Amino acid sequence: MTLLLLHGALGSRAQLDPLAALVSRRRPVHQIEFEGHGATGSRDRPFSVDGFVENVVAALDSSGQEKVDVFGYSMGGYVGLALALAHPGRVSTITTLGTRFAWDPATAAREAARLDPEVIRVKVPAFASTLAERHVASGWEPLLARTAAFITSLGERAPLGQAELARIHHRVRIMVGDRDGTVSVEESAATFRQLPSGELMVLPRTPHPMEQVDVYRLADVLIELTS
Repeated sequence: MTLLLLHGALGSRAQLDPLAALVSRRRPVHQIEFEGHGATGSRDRPFSVDGFVENVVAALDSSGQEKVDVFGYSMGGYVGLALALAHPGRVSTITTLGTRFAWDPATAAREAARLDPEVIRVKVPAFASTLAERHVASGWEPLLARTAAFITSLGERAPLGQAELARIHHRVRIMVGDRDGTVSVEESAATFRQLPSGELMVLPRTPHPMEQVDVYRLADVLIELTS
C-alpha cells in the first residue's frame, strides 16, 4: 500500500523529500503539498484543518489512490488523523511525529506569537531566508500570518478533542522525540491513550525540527509499521 507523506506547518513537500527517497526503495510513496505552502498557491480562504483535509482528498482522487497509509510530521499528523475521522475508508494506518494535539487559548497564543515576520527577520535571518526560498507561490510573510491565524483557531476550538480521538479506530502510532521542545512525551502519551488502537513510540536523541530527525531510523520504522 502507498505511504502518503504530509509535511508540517511552514514546511513544504520538499521537507519530506529525504524521507521519501529512503522509503520509496521499499514501497510506493506519495507526497502532497498543502495550499499556500511551497510552490502551491493559496486559496481565497483561511487555513483550516478541514481545508487541508480537502487538499489531501483532492490529491488522492487526482492520483487514483483509494486508500493509503499516512505519515504526518507535526501539523501533517494532525491533518492525517482528521482525514481518518472524516474519510475513514481512505486511510489504513496513521503515523505521526512531533504532533501537538493538546490546544488551548494560552498555548495557541504562545505559538502564534512566535510567527512575527519582523522578529524572525531580525533574530533568525537564516530562517527567514529559508522560508523565502521555500514558499515561492504565496510568499513567506503571508504564510506566517495565515498560520498564526490557523493556530489561534485551534486554541479556540480544536477539531480533534478527546471525543473525536475516541472515534478513530485505525491503528495510530504516535511518535515523539525525547528531545522535542515543542511537543512533550507526556502530551503524546496522553494522546495515544485516547485512541482505541493507539501506540506510542519515543525516538531517542530526536528534537522537533524535521531537518534534525534521523531519517534513516524513521524510514525503517515506517517500513516496519506500515508495510
